[in-house]
Amino acid sequence: MAGKEGAIQRWERATIWPLIGASLVFLVCYSWLVLEPRMPRTLNTVLVVVLVLVWVSFVVDYVVRLVLSPKKWAFVRANPVDLASILIPLARPFRLVADLQRVPALRGNTGMHLRRRVIIIAASFVVLFIYVIALAEYSVERDAPNANITSFGDAIWWACVTMATVGYGDYYPITVPGRILAVLLMIGGVAIVGTASATIVNYLNDRTRHLREERERRGVHDDADDPNA
Repeated sequence: MAGKEGAIQRWERATIWPLIGASLVFLVCYSWLVLEPRMPRTLNTVLVVVLVLVWVSFVVDYVVRLVLSPKKWAFVRANPVDLASILIPLARPFRLVADLQRVPALRGNTGMHLRRRVIIIAASFVVLFIYVIALAEYSVERDAPNANITSFGDAIWWACVTMATVGYGDYYPITVPGRILAVLLMIGGVAIVGTASATIVNYLNDRTRHLREERERRGVHDDADDPNA
């Protein structure tokens, strides 16, 4: 058991940065394909091949870690993003967020490590979520008849407004895939805003309790040192 745990830790340490690099390459190639639809056929083929190779690297990494894991079902439940990145093309850019959690500098159970991990991973997820949904929305809407999301800037603006639950109504999807993506963005926006609000409130409560305990301890020490107490 201990040998397998050591093996999976060695594998993760050896592959973490190459996989983060692969995730970034996937995001760049996918963005290039969407934003430059009239590129030369040769370049298009090269980018598609790179995307397939990155996907294969994700599959290999997941299978190796699953084989090395002593508790297979627990591993599957603990790594849903890794599994989704294999099965769902749209989820593959989010492998970057999952890999960030394995970076040594973001590990640790202290309060400082936890806050840093939550802030960095949450911020990365929000930015990536908006970017990927906007990119996919632009790709399915731009050539549709009577579409009003016809540029990537329009798609980013629409995604930010929808994510913030503002809903100006100046841009909106008209295709079925576009509306499905809009529903995903709405659900994600509500979840992210709610989670962020809860996290901030929880942090303020913890901070307030910590300051109160500090004042109480200081008061006890002051009373103990006061000869007239």
